[in-house]
Amino acid sequence: MKSKTLKYSFFFLVFFLIVSCNDYQKLLRSEDVAEKYKAAEEYYENEEWRKAANLFEQITPKYRGRPQAERVTFFYANSLLNTKNYVLAAFKFEEFVKAYPMSQKAEEAAFLGAYCHYHQSPTFTLTQEKTDEAIEKLQQFINYYPYSEKLSEASDLVQDLRIKKEKKAFEIAKQYNKIRDYKSAIIALNSFISDYPGTPYREDAIYFLFDSSYKLAVNSIPSKRIERLNDAKKLYSELINDYPKTSYLDEAQKKNNEIDKEITIFAGTN
Repeated sequence: MKSKTLKYSFFFLVFFLIVSCNDYQKLLRSEDVAEKYKAAEEYYENEEWRKAANLFEQITPKYRGRPQAERVTFFYANSLLNTKNYVLAAFKFEEFVKAYPMSQKAEEAAFLGAYCHYHQSPTFTLTQEKTDEAIEKLQQFINYYPYSEKLSEASDLVQDLRIKKEKKAFEIAKQYNKIRDYKSAIIALNSFISDYPGTPYREDAIYFLFDSSYKLAVNSIPSKRIERLNDAKKLYSELINDYPKTSYLDEAQKKNNEIDKEITIFAGTN
């Protein structure tokens, strides 16, 4: 009996879905704008974002210049956001703010538009033009709405994007170390530390700067070795002083011991 009940429930569900799908397709083909508007809002309230977005897209031109236009435009943009169509959603939110600057929804639309740009920022391994654009959009929101309830969230998003840019800059500098171009690594890592003093990658940067200096020193000609060994030792001290529990502690100590040996050998030959 239970098996039959489950079977009937399954067929009823399939039937319901087919009917609902057919009704939706009929709506898309319908010329009744008011019916589409009502259905779009129902889909929106039920968080059926894709269906809502498709209907709002169709009726938006029909309501241009009418009292409902503000509501339709915002709902359309927000439906696009929730379907992760961030490019078009950003455009529609910005369009909303320009068209309705005095709207009660203008501040929210401005934030959500910037938030859409945030989601267009690519992974740190790619070029960061979109990241720069997202930072600019979020900063514009922060400047224009300094007392917004979304201020903290917007600031956090900006910080997240800046850290992404810092990670890219750090990875580029570190790459010189990986390819054994230690002179270039020292220049690049010093520049990184100077350009991003508060970066979360500072510990890593100092370690790879020390590592590059160490490897450059031990492979140097005798006339330059002692100076470079001392430079490397200073970087070791900076790493240990600033990060006494660094995750690089064992490796750094081994290399520092080698530096001490090299310095002792050099002193004994002079």
